[in-house]
Amino acid sequence: MTDEMMNIPAEKFKFTHEHVKLGDKKLQTKPISYLHDAWNRFAKNKSSIVGMVIILLLLLFSFFAPLFSNYSVSDTNLYYQNVAPKISAHATGGFWDGSRKVSTGAASYYYNLAMGVESGRETVTKLYSIEETSDGTTLYTYRQDTYNAVGYEFLNLTEDAYKALQEYQNETGIQVIYPMPITTAQGSGKVMYDVNDANYWYRTYLTGSHRGEPVLDEDGNFQTIYRTSGTDNYNSLRIDGDPGKTDPEASDRYRYALINQTGYRVRVCYYDYYIYLNGFEPCYLFGANASGQDLFVCVASGTRFSFFLAICVAAINLLIGAVYGSIEGFYGGKIDLIMERISDIMSGIPFMVVAILFNMHLAATVGTVGALIFAFVLTGWIGTASTVRMQFYRFKKQEYVLAARTLGARDRRLIVKHIFPNALGTIITSAALYIPSVILSETSLTYLGIISLDNPANGLTSLGTLLSAGQASLSNYPHIILFPALVIALLMISFNLFGNGLRDAFNPSLRGSDS
Repeated sequence: MTDEMMNIPAEKFKFTHEHVKLGDKKLQTKPISYLHDAWNRFAKNKSSIVGMVIILLLLLFSFFAPLFSNYSVSDTNLYYQNVAPKISAHATGGFWDGSRKVSTGAASYYYNLAMGVESGRETVTKLYSIEETSDGTTLYTYRQDTYNAVGYEFLNLTEDAYKALQEYQNETGIQVIYPMPITTAQGSGKVMYDVNDANYWYRTYLTGSHRGEPVLDEDGNFQTIYRTSGTDNYNSLRIDGDPGKTDPEASDRYRYALINQTGYRVRVCYYDYYIYLNGFEPCYLFGANASGQDLFVCVASGTRFSFFLAICVAAINLLIGAVYGSIEGFYGGKIDLIMERISDIMSGIPFMVVAILFNMHLAATVGTVGALIFAFVLTGWIGTASTVRMQFYRFKKQEYVLAARTLGARDRRLIVKHIFPNALGTIITSAALYIPSVILSETSLTYLGIISLDNPANGLTSLGTLLSAGQASLSNYPHIILFPALVIALLMISFNLFGNGLRDAFNPSLRGSDS
């Protein structure tokens, strides 16, 4: 100390807290729990919040989408196979309206145009261009309504079904049964381009360069080839008995139905006939696949199955791995050495081989889903066990554990009450990150056909099966593969973001780590 500091006058000194009683200050903030603190850190990670929201939305979609749909996975309709997505029965404007842009020759263009001319349900909604190609043919580019493109179908109905359909027409005023076309004419041979296609109700060129194209009249209109039956007009909906039985020649003249041994053969507008059968118009929000299944319901069912499988497998692996790893990490020594060698041997078993063998030999006993769960669980717990083991080695020598042991706590209490809760954050994080790997593995197995989960009768399908089925139609019907692929991508990205957020929240020291 210098001389100057020693010579400071005493009057310059004063008490800082003179006449003030000092004591502990009250905490200005409320204490928060470990989980609350973890949630605060998680909430600051915006990408993880977005991932969590997307997961919740997909989960709600998988469970509630089928409840708001008119269809189920078991519903198939080959008439509407591969139809485009349609947001509502009356959607128009070229966006999500069930139509697609196509380019065809003249015969196909007029074929589609004729459907709307007869029924009023337009198949050609917009004509873009008409071009002459280098080989002399005409190319029409237009927008085709895939639902109305079904057009007309020949059906065989029983007498009761035929009369019920006639009564429906009389009550609603909606025409479902349309006149039958003439397939042959006396002395002239074939007059119909395709006798099995109910959409040919007009005269066509049967030979030459215009084969299949319509023979238009002077005003450019289609010429009908309907059957005639005396004074019976086009709009008649009455039942004229069974002319095919009373007068064999009348069956060739009867306009609306041909009578045969199996019942009434009629020609119907299938769109209106579908409404008659089901009570609502056909409308597939995500379109339909090659089996005529509603992709909206199929994707929801596949997403629900992915959630179910991944969460079940993660929960089982978490339970087994937690118990196994706890014993290893707590006791150590020879017990740890032996159990680690068992884990090493198990980890060398190829998962693909296990999945195939279990599907071949175990599926008959526990089902395909049960065999798949067994395959994932057989070695899936090893990673969790290793994580738990490391956490126990980290915490078992802490002072609070030694204090609890000194106070007489048994091994079970030390494991369950003191060590495991502190390792729970890391364990849950590893389980959350394991979920997307299960989803991806299951999707790969079903996509490759190694595991078959497509069972419409039980309302079961998977995203991998939908991808596999849509692969062949990718160029012509991309919507079949688009929606399941989009859901898988969202699941993978969202679960990884969510898992990374949990990792940073429960263990701030690992924030930003990629491992």
